[in-house]
Amino acid sequence: MLIAYDSRTGNVRRFVKKLGLPAVQIEADLELDQPFILVTYTTGFGQAPDKTLSFLRSNHKRMRGVLASGNRNWGEGFARSADKISALYSVPVLGKFELSGTQRDIEHFHREASLVAAY
Repeated sequence: MLIAYDSRTGNVRRFVKKLGLPAVQIEADLELDQPFILVTYTTGFGQAPDKTLSFLRSNHKRMRGVLASGNRNWGEGFARSADKISALYSVPVLGKFELSGTQRDIEHFHREASLVAAY
């Protein structure tokens, strides 16, 4: 499955690279014609990035799930952009990770993504 991602500091890009799947970095005006899983970062106090939200306005119908990066120092705000996008578009949260993720995060993603791809 295609991964569509947004990365500000490079952590999300490094995470996506470790997945070993086809991926595209999103732009606000990018139009995708195939199903995808969104991977994005969290900004501010748990918000989704504006560019990510702009991209989703025209692409959300093909999104099958969402993952987000964050900083555990934010407590309940950790990777909260995934929760917000999930609530907005009724897609499952497939994971949350800190920095560029761990091997365990990668393995978790592959388990969750395989379930989503089956539908």
